[in-house]
Amino acid sequence: MSEAVAGAAPARGHETGFGSKSYRTYVLLTLTVVYTFNFIDRILISVVGVPIINEFGLSQFQFGLLSGIGFALFYTILGIPIASFSERFNRVIIIGVCVILWSIATILCGFAVGFLTLLAARMLVGIGEAGCTPPANSLISDYFVPKSRPTALGIYAMGVTAGGVLAQIFGGSILEIFTWREAFIYVGAPGIVIGILVLLTVKEPPRGYSDPPGVPKPEKASFGVAMKEILSRQTFWVMTVGATLAAFAGYALVNFQPQHVVFTHGYTPGQTALMFMAPVGAAAVLGTFLGGYVTQRALTRSETAPCWVPAIAFFFCFPIYGSAFLAGSEYVMLAALMVAAVLQYFYLGAQYNIAQAVVSLRTRATAIAILLFVVNLIGYGAGPPTFGIIADALTSNWIAGSDFAGQITATCSLTDDSLSGSLREACQSARAFGIRWACVIATMLFSVAGLFFLLSGRSFVRESQIKSGSAN
Repeated sequence: MSEAVAGAAPARGHETGFGSKSYRTYVLLTLTVVYTFNFIDRILISVVGVPIINEFGLSQFQFGLLSGIGFALFYTILGIPIASFSERFNRVIIIGVCVILWSIATILCGFAVGFLTLLAARMLVGIGEAGCTPPANSLISDYFVPKSRPTALGIYAMGVTAGGVLAQIFGGSILEIFTWREAFIYVGAPGIVIGILVLLTVKEPPRGYSDPPGVPKPEKASFGVAMKEILSRQTFWVMTVGATLAAFAGYALVNFQPQHVVFTHGYTPGQTALMFMAPVGAAAVLGTFLGGYVTQRALTRSETAPCWVPAIAFFFCFPIYGSAFLAGSEYVMLAALMVAAVLQYFYLGAQYNIAQAVVSLRTRATAIAILLFVVNLIGYGAGPPTFGIIADALTSNWIAGSDFAGQITATCSLTDDSLSGSLREACQSARAFGIRWACVIATMLFSVAGLFFLLSGRSFVRESQIKSGSAN
């Protein structure tokens, strides 16, 4: 597709954005759907985690590898070169092809015969999903004028939380009727259709189309040039530390919250997904939207709003989250998880807004790719297995201090027919103890993440590339 579109009026792009209002809305919603399926396919494994753990006899560390670094390794490694390609080539084609690839890989997860084959399929999902967010963020910046971008990016970021909700609903519903294998197959298949729809209906806009007239139009930036610019931006790196810590804790919680409900409160995986995780996911969707909305309103009074709004939300988030895992009542737990989820996800749109605001428009996609490289490799990749190790250690400690030492292990299964009733109860208690306290420890990181977002505001105004109102 051409970078130019017949009949376009570049001189007014900073006033109107690219295309008609209805078409911009269609493109934004389409990209949000793509991002939603991106997260449905990656998060689904946490929904069906307990059946997979039981069937393959996995430790929490092994499961953390499947849900963490197994996906994140190639996702992060390939994200940067794909973003570099998207600075030069058609972004729509990159997105469409990658959607089809990761959807096929998700279907293949349903045919895994063991830990290694499932790990290989998860790696292929990561390869495909690497081509989503950097070019999509770049497209949104060319479709929408600067003052509308916080809301547009906030809506796009809702794909993270909407994907989590739908993964719970679809996965939980399928588990009530079929197995975890059908869940991967039935959830992955629609993505192929969506990828084709992107290729056929989304137009590639001229780069920099919606920026103010004073902003120089981009040259083709090499990766080396882009990296030199990004490395010089203090705001970018301070914010990235905060976003990484939030992801480190957040992805661990996504991984282990369903198991906490199953082992602590005795619900089935399907019931857990539908009755608990779906409402929590819906609260996260609201939080993502509110984060973008509140930030845009706050920008009328403070240029550093993208930094301090998520920081304040994090400070309130972590004690509420921690109390949820210590609650004796599942209903108190659910209420606390929902409130905490609203606050936790205020930062999603802000991280993209900050990352793009402090670099020139020719390096925006690369900046997003670098952000996602760090956030996903450390946060997504290391978070679940790290807290898996913590959960396994705590579970083993509980067993060692109980009357059941030597009779069960940290990898015990509630579906193991060889376990007597008392051993099965001990297994459930041990698993519940390890997961509960691993989750409590994870929530403490949100306060530190908030501090780094707050600190990023010290240099944000100085380094912003689009000044005074028009940038915001």
